[in-house]
Amino acid sequence: MPRSLLARTFLLLALLVLSSTAGWLALFSHIDVEPRARESANMATSAVNLIRASLFAAAPDKRPGLFAEFSSREGIRLLPAEPQDRLLPMPDSRFHQLMREAVVARLGPATRIAAEVNDEPGFWISFRLDERDEDEYWLVLPRERVSRSFATRWLSWAALAVALALLVAWLIASRITRPLKAMASSAQAVGRGQTPSPLPEDGAEEMRALASAFNTMASDLARHEKDRSEVLAGISHDLRTPLTRLRLEAEMSVADESARQGIVADIEQMEAVISQFMDYARTESGEAPEATNLAALLAAIGERQAAIGRGLKIDLDGVSTASVRPRAISRAVVNLLDNAWKYGGGAISLKAVAVDREIRIEIADCGPGIPEGETERLKRPFTRLENARTDASGTGLGLAIVERIAQLHGGRLELLANPGGGLLARLILRAD
Repeated sequence: MPRSLLARTFLLLALLVLSSTAGWLALFSHIDVEPRARESANMATSAVNLIRASLFAAAPDKRPGLFAEFSSREGIRLLPAEPQDRLLPMPDSRFHQLMREAVVARLGPATRIAAEVNDEPGFWISFRLDERDEDEYWLVLPRERVSRSFATRWLSWAALAVALALLVAWLIASRITRPLKAMASSAQAVGRGQTPSPLPEDGAEEMRALASAFNTMASDLARHEKDRSEVLAGISHDLRTPLTRLRLEAEMSVADESARQGIVADIEQMEAVISQFMDYARTESGEAPEATNLAALLAAIGERQAAIGRGLKIDLDGVSTASVRPRAISRAVVNLLDNAWKYGGGAISLKAVAVDREIRIEIADCGPGIPEGETERLKRPFTRLENARTDASGTGLGLAIVERIAQLHGGRLELLANPGGGLLARLILRAD
């Protein structure tokens, strides 16, 4: 069975049309047999009676010319019947059986009917000029006169009707599935964190109700997302102001150097946590996709990493320009690099390559890696791995932020084992 609703609906409608047309043709063919057989029998018996009347009315010397006239104009031949004639009976179909019964009923029980006599095809009917006459004759009619094809009269019209019905079936199926396909695209956009355009609320009553409910849901989700971002922005602003005062107070009032550094480190960690919460809440930030030189964007990230003492092995020859959200991509790559430096260690590499309409940004480290069964769990918010690859300072939002940014670009995040040991984080984006 086809997988799409359009193909399945059209297939079911086509089967309905074809089966009903086949049933109609079979029924009509069955009903049409009897009148066609009666009409053919009437024609054959009329020809026999005409020949009899002509033979009785014509003078003996005129009969050869009369036979020649029948043969040339009407295709009717008259031959004497012989005892040694080889006969091939008519086919044993309902049409020929009904026709044979009608002919015998009108011409008498002694009448014989054959499809071939002496290997010569035709419609052969035997008769006598008089019931007491022993001489028997064959009247030979062209077979097509008594064996008209049902297909020649109706199959062409049936084929036209089926073609029109299938066209209407396709229009019906496409009209049903078109709004569902548009709704599926909008649902995918909602899943990526985007706000799709409202669906048209037209068509059948059920489709209008479904589109209206979906539009209401999408607008509610967009409003809740906006409210959440505004709340978190307000919280961030309200928290950062006292944190800044605490930092200034610690710098000026705490005399003990180690105590002061501990307080400052705690304040910086709290600011980092707030920043991660904000990043997770505003993954899209209203940023529209734009043509971006990915190689230049990633190279700039590498330069900033080097400026803070994080040297990277960079390979950016495989990408050029792509339609992305540059700030979101920068945030995702920096999160992956932070994780690599924080938990992986060793030589860190940054590589980008285009493969089959996809852009793959890979960050590899030489750390302990992640167990295979934990990769999907770690993409969920507020989830951390309870082993040496993590510590208590993280919020568990870094990979969740990267996953949301990947989905926003129609891609995904893969956490794989690095062939050289460690973790390979692969950010895959759809190349439009």
